[in-house]
Amino acid sequence: MAKPTGGLTAWFGKGSKGDWVDIGAPKKKGKFQSCGRKSATKSKRAYPKCVPRSKARTMTKSQIKSAVTRKRAKPQGVGGKPTNVRTIVKKKKKGTKK
Repeated sequence: MAKPTGGLTAWFGKGSKGDWVDIGAPKKKGKFQSCGRKSATKSKRAYPKCVPRSKARTMTKSQIKSAVTRKRAKPQGVGGKPTNVRTIVKKKKKGTKK
């Protein structure tokens, strides 16, 4: 039987779109733990901020800190839904008013 190649397999598998890591849980030498946690109530790990490994590699330390702080500052699991925040905040343009 052939293995599935698209959809969630590509999203969570190892590849260009997959291999998600928790940028809020760094390891030594700039590596990160895999995304998720076993149990929210039993786990000592804080709420995870997950991004693809390729994105995590391109982020600066200040971008990582900002994203994790904003994620953990929001109320978690409101209405049984996960908390989503932008990974990179877009800067507001200063324009002239007429």
